[in-house]
Amino acid sequence: MRILVVGAGATGGAFGSLLQEAGGDVTYLVRESRAKRLRRDGLRFVSPGNDRTHQVRTVVAGETAAPFDLVLVTVKAAALEGAIADLRPYVGSETFLLPFLNGMAHVERLDQEFPGQVLGGLVKIVATLDGDTVRQMTGLTTLTVGALDGAGVPERIMEALDVPGIDLTVSRDVVGALWEKWAFIAAAGVITCLFRGPIGKIIDAGGLPKIIDAINELEAVAEEAGHPVSGQAHAQSLALLTEPGSAFTSSLYRDLTAGLPTEGEHILGDLAGRARDLGVPTPLLDLTLIQLRANKPSHD
Repeated sequence: MRILVVGAGATGGAFGSLLQEAGGDVTYLVRESRAKRLRRDGLRFVSPGNDRTHQVRTVVAGETAAPFDLVLVTVKAAALEGAIADLRPYVGSETFLLPFLNGMAHVERLDQEFPGQVLGGLVKIVATLDGDTVRQMTGLTTLTVGALDGAGVPERIMEALDVPGIDLTVSRDVVGALWEKWAFIAAAGVITCLFRGPIGKIIDAGGLPKIIDAINELEAVAEEAGHPVSGQAHAQSLALLTEPGSAFTSSLYRDLTAGLPTEGEHILGDLAGRARDLGVPTPLLDLTLIQLRANKPSHD
């Protein structure tokens, strides 16, 4: 199976490396500058207990290549439209697309462009791009995949993704799983961005009741949308977001305080719009969006 990984950042580089190490036929769709460095230096992937560099195949938008069997879309939300234009020539009638972004807007957008060819996917991995090096900080590497209509995932796709180092789960309700993750990351973003700090300091400042309010508020949106958060997922959110002394912050908060572009509109803005359409009040979410928009970097 020929696999195209759109983007060679932390997530794309990590999953692409693991697939390549298992014998997968992997190519990266990247910008010309990144392609030159990858062709010259290879892709270095550092994970707990392992440091290796692979020679990799690359393609740049506009270069000719036959359609791929599977396309992993691993770019940030802001880059999605450009990625769609770039990857379109490499998608054939038998190609499946598997995006790794957060939220739901990207799934709906890709399905609009490539109807019936998009799978739902969500990953859990703690990794970063250090220069051109992909660094994975923990051994956590999970991938949940499923058909948007609840039907089965093609066997060839499961076989291609079921490799050492990736904890693969096939879900019959991947849309529900996507909503469940969305509710959590949105709650984490609301709490840390609105109160401008890590969980432990927010609790010390008397914020515990508001943390619980935020979790419940966003889970109410998911429930009204027809995708209620499971009791287990709710308990996990409470455990992580109400832990005394915790240094946990959301990626939205880290990007915001670093003056970097954020996925605030993709994760929070889209959710707020759906909440309004559903008639669900979201006062804490709305306040956070004001915070993000008022502090939006000029290049965001």
